[in-house]
Amino acid sequence: MRLFSLTKEIAMDLGTANTVIIHNDKIVVDEPSIVALDNRSGKFISVGHEAKLMQGKEHERIRTVRPLRQGVIADFTAAEIMIRELIKKASSKSNWFSPSLRMVIGIPSGSSEVQIRAVRDSAEHAGGRDVYMIYEPMAAALGIGLDVEAPEGNMIVDIGGGTTEIAVISLGGIVSNKSIQIAGDDLTDDILNHMKRAHNVRVGERMAEEIKKNVGSALVDLDNPPEDFVVHGPNQMTALPMEVPVSYQEISHCIEKSINKIEVAILGALEQTPPELYADIVRNGIYLAGGGALLRGLDKRLTDKIGIQFHIADDPLLAVARGTGVALKNYDKFSFLIR
Repeated sequence: MRLFSLTKEIAMDLGTANTVIIHNDKIVVDEPSIVALDNRSGKFISVGHEAKLMQGKEHERIRTVRPLRQGVIADFTAAEIMIRELIKKASSKSNWFSPSLRMVIGIPSGSSEVQIRAVRDSAEHAGGRDVYMIYEPMAAALGIGLDVEAPEGNMIVDIGGGTTEIAVISLGGIVSNKSIQIAGDDLTDDILNHMKRAHNVRVGERMAEEIKKNVGSALVDLDNPPEDFVVHGPNQMTALPMEVPVSYQEISHCIEKSINKIEVAILGALEQTPPELYADIVRNGIYLAGGGALLRGLDKRLTDKIGIQFHIADDPLLAVARGTGVALKNYDKFSFLIR
């Protein structure tokens, strides 16, 4: 007879842009990594989608905080509140309550000991009893369905909100890796600054994200180009309303420098790869994961530039989360988990 356990197990992809929680192989939370707090008392108001709707519309009593910046915790208190409240959401959706949690959390491969400690402390304060960590490229590989323990080289490029993680994986370990703080948030900033500079129109972070989703492109020549996206905003000088149509070619030019930095980082990681594993990567191709993998034309641009086939993972936004869930189910088996 199996005894009922009070310990519940959850996997968490704690991302700069979005946080995903998996329980019993099901995604129970997939929400923006943002929390709204009372500006005076610091008390919790809302989290996730509700807090995102408040972003840019706050008054003096409310502030919205993104606790993670460039893949690491920038606001420890807000991170702890966000993790705790998202876990509450997960428990209410799954009809479970537990005084004790076992957690596996995805973290950037370039995390320092101090940064790992910050994530662990936040998770423990939010109710985690046993907290394990897994590097995001390894989690992405598991989520894609690769055999990470095979004597074969696979390269993963995980383009998240705050960091781009590039890793070569073989025999259950990361052979070489590169983590750069150029990712989705930087593309959003490029677009935001471009709109101010080129069109003299003031846009917020949310509008810049909408532009990126609707007409973001890594190429100036697409086979299936999107229609121009019309941006509404105030003129910076006169405050009069403006209506600016934006094309994908224009956005491609304004994010060119950031995309080029990602290319250089991938080439740098390939340079560090042993010849035998390099041959495997040429044969297998390179896998793209994370929200950045959805940028139009990115896989074709990288394939043409580097000369190795790039594959976009199925559902790249959830690759790390699903891989973290796989690691959770087999946490006794995988030696690459950080305890």
